[in-house]
Amino acid sequence: MRNTRLQAMIEASIFAAFALVLDIFVPAIKIATISISFAMVPVFIIALRWGYKTGLLSGLIWGLLQLVLDPEIIHPLQAIIEFVIAFPFIGFAGIFKDSVQSHLKNDKKGIAIVIIVCAIFVGSLARYFWHFLAGFIYWDIYAPEGMNAVWYSFTFNGIAMLGSFISCAVVLLLLILASPRFFVQK
Repeated sequence: MRNTRLQAMIEASIFAAFALVLDIFVPAIKIATISISFAMVPVFIIALRWGYKTGLLSGLIWGLLQLVLDPEIIHPLQAIIEFVIAFPFIGFAGIFKDSVQSHLKNDKKGIAIVIIVCAIFVGSLARYFWHFLAGFIYWDIYAPEGMNAVWYSFTFNGIAMLGSFISCAVVLLLLILASPRFFVQK
C-alpha cells in the first residue's frame, strides 16, 4: 500500500527546492526592478498534480527557502508578505487539478491546455497580488518622483506577473504536449 500523502509532501519539497534552483541559477529577464522567470513551474506542476493544499505547501517551502538563502528584506512584515504569504498562493492553481486530470485521462488535451493556462494565471495573479500589496506599502521609496506608489507597484508587479505567467505557460504547455502523464497522479 502506497502512502500517497507522504509521496505528495516529498514531491512538494523536492519541487520547491527545484523552483529555488531555477530561480537562482537560470537567468531571468531583468529590466529595472522587474524580474521575469519561469521558476514557478515546479510549484504549478505540484499544484496541478496533487491539488491546491500540496501546491500551497510547495510554495511555502520555496518561499521559506528564498527567505533564508536569497532575501530582499526592507521590513519584517514585508518579508512575511512576500515570502511566507505570496509564494504559497501560487498553489491556488491546484483548484483546477480535478478538471485537468479528468480531461487528460479522457484524452482531451486541448481542453486540458486551456484549463492549465487558466490555472497558471490564477496562481500567478494570486502570488503577485501580495507582491503588489507589499510594493506600495514598503517599496514605495523606489517609485519615480511624482509617481503614485499604488500605480508604481501595480505597473511593475503587473508586468512581472504577466511576463512570468507567459513564460510559465509556455514551459508547461510544452511539457504537457510532451508528457501529459506527468500531471496525472497514479
